[in-house]
Amino acid sequence: MALFRYLLLGGLVAGNAAAQDFIQQAAGLRAQAALYEHGRGVRQDYAAAYQLYCKAALLGDSMAAYNLGWMYFNGRGLPRQAGLAVGWFKRAAKAGDAYAARMVAHYGTVQAAEDPACQPEPPPPVVTATLKRKNPHRGAVADWVERIAPVYSIDPELVMAVIQAESGFNPSALSPKNAQGLMQLIPATAERFGVKDIWDPEQNIRGGTAYLHWLLRHFSGKVEWALAAYNAGERTVEQYQGVPPYKETQSYVKRILASYQKTIHPIPPPLGKS
Repeated sequence: MALFRYLLLGGLVAGNAAAQDFIQQAAGLRAQAALYEHGRGVRQDYAAAYQLYCKAALLGDSMAAYNLGWMYFNGRGLPRQAGLAVGWFKRAAKAGDAYAARMVAHYGTVQAAEDPACQPEPPPPVVTATLKRKNPHRGAVADWVERIAPVYSIDPELVMAVIQAESGFNPSALSPKNAQGLMQLIPATAERFGVKDIWDPEQNIRGGTAYLHWLLRHFSGKVEWALAAYNAGERTVEQYQGVPPYKETQSYVKRILASYQKTIHPIPPPLGKS
């Protein structure tokens, strides 16, 4: 019993020390962000301020969350967006910020929105011995792609690069966001492009390639834009007029281009035309 109490006490002390480290780290990030936001001793840089406030807010700093809301509310280096502002104010109020609570009470009728540009980084992929081995599905996938891609006037190498990034050639891949199969189609996209059985590898490739066909036509053959839209949605790319400032999407595009190495694709003709 004495040993148990000793271990419990040690765990509590260690936990409190770790929590204190997070608090201090967040406060330091917030203080640095404020310098960039107001140009105190450094060149004013709203983008740098935003990134630092974001990191601090993700560590639980209520004042950083409030400051992000204030930047969106007043359009300080960011587009004025009331929904995102109230979203950050609510987050700050939940963490105990009194000023944020007043803003939430005053603008309670505004629909709060989550900030897509400030999200925790996804955990690194787990590399196991199974994943390191040559994937037995790759040869079959390559055969399907060689037959399907020309139907949509898409470079087979681009389709293969997307499959590599999306699923690692695993036809049973399933993401936490319910993206499924080789080309990680969500059910809505599968339905949009006529996929009846999303888990059928050939149908999955057809659906994903059809989507690439649509994206490359929509974005005038710009591969970076098409890939970013495949990952984050075409509306997001339209909003930012290019690859959005999301770490996941930027990493995704860079990873595929490192393999594909072409930034312009011939604009595919409408289906049924050569």
